[in-house]
Amino acid sequence: MQPKKRRCADLTEAAGKGRLAAAICRNPFHEGSMNSYTRENLEVRPIFDFELLLGLLGEKRLGGQVLDDLAETWERWLPMLHAARLETGKGRYLALWLDAAVEDEVDAEWKKNNEYGFRLSALAQTMCQCALYQLMPEAEDAGCTPAPQPTAALREALDAEGLSYQDATHSMLPKYSVLTPYPFHGACEICFLRKECPKANGQSSQFRTFEIGRGSD
Repeated sequence: MQPKKRRCADLTEAAGKGRLAAAICRNPFHEGSMNSYTRENLEVRPIFDFELLLGLLGEKRLGGQVLDDLAETWERWLPMLHAARLETGKGRYLALWLDAAVEDEVDAEWKKNNEYGFRLSALAQTMCQCALYQLMPEAEDAGCTPAPQPTAALREALDAEGLSYQDATHSMLPKYSVLTPYPFHGACEICFLRKECPKANGQSSQFRTFEIGRGSD
């Protein structure tokens, strides 16, 4: 029996609607730079959306033991999920990511069992997407997560946070991550990659993000 669907945007009281600041820090950039940025840590604890996972997997159902294993992995990964609001002058962004250890686990499992490795990868993407919807419900309604323009200030802020902007994939490392303007103030019309996005050009109605799970393979 499959569990009843619960929307990712449903929040627990402990999460405080995912908008509570754990800390606000002002950090200098690397030596020689006169810039600074602010980081506001955001509490987020996404609910496991089984239907979303099935959609990413392209499957209609999963066996009970497989589902139990994935649910246990979800709980184990939650402490490795991070979200922060970064502000760099005129730019404000949501950076959301899973520790690189998650990617290492997925890659290791993929080498042993392609099918289960694929499921773990989809689980990591589901966690990022659910966390995004919890913090920014408008993205779920819009069906799109716009990519920000990679300004020099944004790149430096990400570097200072131990993250890294990848020009080849227009994404952020670690691999399972989201980087988008925050708070939500538009979808395709503000996306840095709108010229190459099928949805923005009316060629697809499917949810699209250039960030989730788009790091180097």
